[in-house]
Amino acid sequence: MSDFVSTWNRDTFLTYPVGPLGLISMRGTEELGEKINRWLIKWRDHTEETTEPGDMTTTPGAQRQDFLVKNICPRFGNGEGKGMIKESVRGYDIYILCDVGAYNCTYEMYGERVPMGPDEHYADLRRLIAAMNGKAKRINVIMPMLYEARQHRRSSRESLDCAMMLQELEGMGVSNIITFDAHDPRVQNAIPYCGFESIMPSYQILKALLKKDKTLNIDKEHLMIVSPDEGAIDRNIFYASVLELDMGLFYKRRDYTRIVNGRNPIIAHEYLGDSVEGKDIFVADDIISSGESVIELARELKKRHAGRIFAAATFALFTNGIEEYNKAHREGVIDRVISTNLTYRRPELREASWFVEADMSKYISYIIATLNHDRSLSSLLNPYNRIHKLLNRYYEDQREAGLRL
Repeated sequence: MSDFVSTWNRDTFLTYPVGPLGLISMRGTEELGEKINRWLIKWRDHTEETTEPGDMTTTPGAQRQDFLVKNICPRFGNGEGKGMIKESVRGYDIYILCDVGAYNCTYEMYGERVPMGPDEHYADLRRLIAAMNGKAKRINVIMPMLYEARQHRRSSRESLDCAMMLQELEGMGVSNIITFDAHDPRVQNAIPYCGFESIMPSYQILKALLKKDKTLNIDKEHLMIVSPDEGAIDRNIFYASVLELDMGLFYKRRDYTRIVNGRNPIIAHEYLGDSVEGKDIFVADDIISSGESVIELARELKKRHAGRIFAAATFALFTNGIEEYNKAHREGVIDRVISTNLTYRRPELREASWFVEADMSKYISYIIATLNHDRSLSSLLNPYNRIHKLLNRYYEDQREAGLRL
């Protein structure tokens, strides 16, 4: 329990909550939801000793066994569905955890098993909000991978799906929308009167990597940050700044005369920046979709005599499977891929020797507990100080192991 006290001041949560806390874990988020629930129970057990009689003890729902609210979204034989909340949520501060990327979830339609796509998960989210009948005191949506975030701007006669989704949730009474590493956080401009946070998992990704690999030399002579494209510059500038490293940039030359799999195909990767020769490389992006771009980038870096390649992504989708990455790892092209547990990961990916998973459950529990007590998220959203503490511990461990002077 000392970890709780040292990470955040215990007084942070010794305030009145907005309402009794309820966590709705939708299909596909059961594992993450249970982990978050366990952290929240630890927080409650840690703070309830300071609760005076007549405070939280008299709040409906304060004496719950846990914070998970039972729910179900059954389907009829023709694919139609409905949302059902299996217990009262009147007066609750509800947090709905929704993974629109959980394609492992299926349902039966006309006798066939059908995988759930983002549209189905979002439809179930709307159903659960509607099932509450306006009785919850406040509704907050935690959607780690933002629905249709890659369709965030209009370039011709196109739909603006992500903006429409945000406005729809606001119209349904959602007070706060929490997401992670939105493809373009400016999409929040669609809902200027609704709470919106796009949170970067930078600290958790670095923590997972440093825990797995004790041989990294984090200095300008041995390690370099490389942005995979111009769209990922901001997150890579952050890593370069906080780690005090140099940064290079690849930009993608595309064929804008045709579209393949919904995008203009890449003709070539062009590099701008200092020499990467002999240096380990850390590359960060929001999504690894098929993963082809990362392997192409890694091969380009290897042509320039780079050392080990560490690729980090908030969401590791691997839509075409992981065989190409297994091959690249065997060939020494990719050393490790670091990603979070914010969306569904293939079982074979989680078991791959080159994959490093950053657990986000503790961090999400902090966010929920802070919002439930109507406190500022500022200290949680800025990981600068925590990263430096992490680096100091890492350097100390290296010194003790004789790996650092």
